[in-house]
Amino acid sequence: MTRPFIPATLVALAITACGSGDDYANDPRPPAPINVTAAITEDRVRLSPRRFGAGPIVLIIANQSADAHEVTLETDAPAEGTPGIRQRTSPVNPRGTAELKVEVTKGSYLVSVDSDDVRPAALKVGVARDSAQNDLLQP
Repeated sequence: MTRPFIPATLVALAITACGSGDDYANDPRPPAPINVTAAITEDRVRLSPRRFGAGPIVLIIANQSADAHEVTLETDAPAEGTPGIRQRTSPVNPRGTAELKVEVTKGSYLVSVDSDDVRPAALKVGVARDSAQNDLLQP
């Protein structure tokens, strides 16, 4: 009667032993992404917020002008020896929206469109935001 329990016990021991030799480093999670909104008007790009800490962002763009525009987010002046960031949307139709997901580091950035009639907006990114390690309900 004790024989059926022997295979079940061996399976349970084998399962608990799986992964016991791994060296898992519990590194902190990155900061939670923040939303940065951009509105394209007839004469300029408006941003909110314009200053925040480094980490992942979602740039949500609303084209409130009468023309379609491609939007570019780029490093204003990359540090010596480091590559800059340059990301571009496809054309955003009038009254349309788009978004860019970007990991920004400390520095200055420009958000511009493909028209000289629309002034670009500047972003100022500071030191890295805190980890989202202990934030509940994060994806």
